[in-house]
Amino acid sequence: MKNTPFTEKHKALGAKMAEFAGYNMPISYTGINDEHATVRTNAGIFDVSHMGEFILKGENALDLIQRVTTNDASKLTAGKAQYSCLTNEDGGIVDDLIIYCIEEGKVYMIVVNASNIEKDWNWISRFNSKNVEMHNISEKTCLLAIQGPNATKILQPLTDTDIMNLKYYSFVRGTFAGVNNVVVSATGYTGSGGVEIYFEDKEDNAEKIWNAIFEVGKPQGLKPIGLGARDTLRLEMGYCLYGNDIDDTTTPLEGGLGWITKFSKDFTAKEILEKQKAEGIKRKLVGFEMVDKGIPRHGYEIVEENGNKIGEVTSGTQAPSLGKPVGLGYVSKEYSSIDSKIYIKVRDKKLEAKVVKVPFA
Repeated sequence: MKNTPFTEKHKALGAKMAEFAGYNMPISYTGINDEHATVRTNAGIFDVSHMGEFILKGENALDLIQRVTTNDASKLTAGKAQYSCLTNEDGGIVDDLIIYCIEEGKVYMIVVNASNIEKDWNWISRFNSKNVEMHNISEKTCLLAIQGPNATKILQPLTDTDIMNLKYYSFVRGTFAGVNNVVVSATGYTGSGGVEIYFEDKEDNAEKIWNAIFEVGKPQGLKPIGLGARDTLRLEMGYCLYGNDIDDTTTPLEGGLGWITKFSKDFTAKEILEKQKAEGIKRKLVGFEMVDKGIPRHGYEIVEENGNKIGEVTSGTQAPSLGKPVGLGYVSKEYSSIDSKIYIKVRDKKLEAKVVKVPFA
């Protein structure tokens, strides 16, 4: 099991630790509900150094990215980022990711899910026929996400770049807490605002940045947050988690990611997805909330009134901010409209739920 540069910090703070994507990660500190509320109302810090980062550079870097991802990366200018995904030859999702444009047309950083680092690297490499320079910098990159409505206000004194007015899906590079060449981006996955900080794991950078953040943040209520609250926060927003809600067998159109699937360019499985769009999808990822009492969990069957299976729960929880159980799941197209009545099978009981819009309200 791998450690991040902050593993000992988490242990010292009393975190409950567990294996996640091959890393020893903090699941919770003071409890998921408390940590969730901290991010929604103030600010919390997540160690997400287990994520993967690739640098692609060269004259053909953009061509390669356009070939393997579904979104249109040609729209990116320096300092902008974009949510996208890789598709396999059947139209399934290899991974969802974020593309950072460092130098327009020539230098990009791709941030991928921790569990898919090797898979994504091999997949992108398969299509690299034009000698694009590729660097896997995952092992030497630290990544902290400081999320919440007060995150940028707390952090602004640590940098001379203006992070309080950083637009969503933009980033800046500069000095942070005395460390040079730090990337600060606003691509958060909690729905509460905030930034992510990328920097090289060398010398005492990790120690310096972690301590500086807590020095300015602790008096203002900043707390460390574990992966448990990260999951409830993203689920309340209806954001997909790879391996749960999307995977190699689900297409972007089925997973509600048609908005990042651009048919104006050529990419892997474009024809398959065009056909699926023309014919109409047979199943769809939907948000739902429970009507009957019970908490939906990943893998639970979704059935119709007569008990016939129409789908499966992919994510579910008691949503801390909403005070009610909600979930995501794939259902047959005819049960996917808002207010459709569906049932979740919980321990052989059929509990009523209804399809709702996401983000959950």
